[in-house]
Amino acid sequence: MSAATPSTADVSATRFLVPDRYKVFLQQGMVLLVVIVLAVFFTIMRPNFASWSNISSLLLASVVTGVQALGLSFVIATGGIDLTPGLGMAATSVITALIISTEFGNLPIWVGILGGLAAGALLGLINGTLIAYLKMQPMIATLAMMMVCWGAALVLAGGKTVSLRAVEGYELIAIGQVIPGVPNGVIILVLLAIIAGIVMNKTVVGRYALAIGSNKEATRISGVNVARWEVLAYVICGIFTGISGILMSSRLSAAQPTLGQGYEMYAIAAAVIGGTSLRGGRASIFGAVIGAVTIQTIFNGLTVMGVQDQWQKVVLGAVVLVAVFVDIVRRGGKEE
Repeated sequence: MSAATPSTADVSATRFLVPDRYKVFLQQGMVLLVVIVLAVFFTIMRPNFASWSNISSLLLASVVTGVQALGLSFVIATGGIDLTPGLGMAATSVITALIISTEFGNLPIWVGILGGLAAGALLGLINGTLIAYLKMQPMIATLAMMMVCWGAALVLAGGKTVSLRAVEGYELIAIGQVIPGVPNGVIILVLLAIIAGIVMNKTVVGRYALAIGSNKEATRISGVNVARWEVLAYVICGIFTGISGILMSSRLSAAQPTLGQGYEMYAIAAAVIGGTSLRGGRASIFGAVIGAVTIQTIFNGLTVMGVQDQWQKVVLGAVVLVAVFVDIVRRGGKEE
């Protein structure tokens, strides 16, 4: 019996199928186009939107969300989730502030930075251990740790804002300008995106994270220590959380223990909008940054137009729903 011959329709359909890697680029291109369209729309509605001072503020406001989205990309790539970046940012910023504040530790800035990064890494290590070794659900484990971070920030700061205005040079980390007109925070975000992109796409860390998200059992059977690499993904996310805490406290010249609620949602939304799949197995570093800029473009434009904060959140929620729907369509509507 001769082998079945594909029909002309099948051949034609196959010819025009878009490979997965190009689908990601296509979505990122669409998101970038949306940002441009939004910018044009807001400029028409309010010409001062296009002023460089406003654009600079918009980009600076995107930094914290972008940094957290970069870290979350590694966790989401494994099929997990992390709800701690928002209030984890508050906790790590307080720890950094207590180390360098003239009223407390009064140690050099670099010591405070190392302390913030170490606190973030410890947070990620705890999250990863709870999930990978104790088999807790990521949503529950990180929700509990989110509350721990909130309480820890309040306890450590005594329920008050820790001022850093007396720490000379600290504010320059985020709002200084090595390149005239461009805040240092924006440059740091770009550099972190490059580093994260290399780690995600060119190292075993990224390959294993994506493999675990695509098929955890198959990855385990192939001899990979899945738990170890899951923990590492959460540690990376924790380090980026620590960086976001440093940048936020530098930008404000203060550490606020109550600041950070909801930031994790913006970061998750940025990653999803940029093409990272909540089902795991696919992540986009460039897309995470574009997603963060998209969110802040919406917030900034609606603010310039005088739209109330409540309605801004409604619009953002609708944007996230559309992004998730696009991801479902891209996956063919199948649960993987």
